Amino acid sequence: MYDEDLRAQKELVLCEDGTNTLYSKEFDEPYHSTKDGALHESLEKHVKPAFSLKKDKTALVILDICFGLGYNTFATLYYIKKHQLKIKVHILSPEFDEELLRSLVDFAFPPEFDDIGYIIKAISQDLYYEDEQFKIEILLGDARQSIPKIKDKIDIIYQDAFSPAHNPLLWTKEHFCDIRTISNDDAILTTYSTAAAIRLGLYENGFYIFVHRAEMMRYSTVASLKMLNTLEYIDMELKKVRNTESKSMKDNDYMN
Repeated sequence: MYDEDLRAQKELVLCEDGTNTLYSKEFDEPYHSTKDGALHESLEKHVKPAFSLKKDKTALVILDICFGLGYNTFATLYYIKKHQLKIKVHILSPEFDEELLRSLVDFAFPPEFDDIGYIIKAISQDLYYEDEQFKIEILLGDARQSIPKIKDKIDIIYQDAFSPAHNPLLWTKEHFCDIRTISNDDAILTTYSTAAAIRLGLYENGFYIFVHRAEMMRYSTVASLKMLNTLEYIDMELKKVRNTESKSMKDNDYMN
């Protein structure tokens, strides 16, 4: 499924919000939606909804799947600093492309990240950063192997892997089971995917499913282990009745 011979083949792409991303030849798609924009997508689909739902917390553990160019992690730090939030954050992020991680020190990130340039440099060089407020750990290797080994209980999951069509093993029911096992009972998950198969995989692991809408952004999905009153709820039992052929993705479908 993965092709190490193609892994290093990437092309710089300019998104519509003016930020840069990369196009991966290995996965045959960009790291971010070029229409939504790399920074805009990270903020609107992941950081803002997650922190809106966890605004009363003083400490959070975040699982960022997968690190890639680091936009979700760096946008989280940018958002916290911009709004002067008094919150401690521990981010764990699996990533198997070490060459990409090492190159981040030279990547053309947006000016919004200028104030955290020293953190980007540390991540690129050490795959780790820690100060009094932030702790970031890169889990080098296959996410399916590293996630079950996590000992911390997770509060927020950024489910932002390459698409189900191109990286299916990070979207299966079993993958979401691994996530559920290490999550706190009030954990939330954010993802760009609105596919029925993905929502079913989350639902079958005890997540309630909601629609997230943001200005100048296509709608996305928030999944929560607790019922939420602030978002548009999706009745997955009703969805199953209306579409009896829908099913979640399973490991066995892609491991043969």
